[in-house]
Amino acid sequence: MDERRKLKRRHIMFYARVFDRKTGKLLGYLGNITTEGVMVISDMPIKMNENFKLRMDLPEYIYQKPVIHFQGRSLWCKSDIDPSFFNTGFRLMNINPEDQSIIMNFIDDYGLRD
Repeated sequence: MDERRKLKRRHIMFYARVFDRKTGKLLGYLGNITTEGVMVISDMPIKMNENFKLRMDLPEYIYQKPVIHFQGRSLWCKSDIDPSFFNTGFRLMNINPEDQSIIMNFIDDYGLRD
């Protein structure tokens, strides 16, 4: 797959839970993140080219709120190195400036350094 993203994804030391707000179901866990996209690790494949209303849990009481809400479009889904899991890439959409700032701080606080 070509590398089309503008920002380098940062792997995270905190595997935040990511939920589908429409169904309330756990989609999976955050694998990596930028201010423009996330990769979610799940035990079921996630349909591609769909818009989702997502909720991501944050570490308790570190940020101004315990969760952030955003919309994401699933762009790709492939098997993980562990064949019992799937990785799905989402482009973030319609994220408000406060949550954008929280994501930047989350990356600084929990992102693995190169």
